Amino acid sequence: MCLQDDCIFCKILEKKIPSTPVYEDNLVYAFNDINPKAAIHVLIIPKKHIQNVTELSHNDPQTLLHIIDVAQQIADKEFHGSYRLIFNTGKEVGQSVFHVHAHVLTGEYLSE
Repeated sequence: MCLQDDCIFCKILEKKIPSTPVYEDNLVYAFNDINPKAAIHVLIIPKKHIQNVTELSHNDPQTLLHIIDVAQQIADKEFHGSYRLIFNTGKEVGQSVFHVHAHVLTGEYLSE
């Protein structure tokens, strides 16, 4: 389980901060983004604190593959299987929480 005291996603995992769950298993937790950029905007986070997707791919590629599978499950349930999956890696490109998370965006046509 996540043990970073200053991480908002670790606090969400520990139920110290409320969230609206979409999916959960022993590896990941998915919840609605509080500032959605699409009709459906879900964040998928691993239960283990890992800083970014590159670190995840090197240290736990199975969880990365699982995140992609969960994204597809969410898209299948919410919007005919179509979705956009985004990982921000680094402050300069918009990563604001340094606990790896996938943005699943769907539910409407998304322009470039």
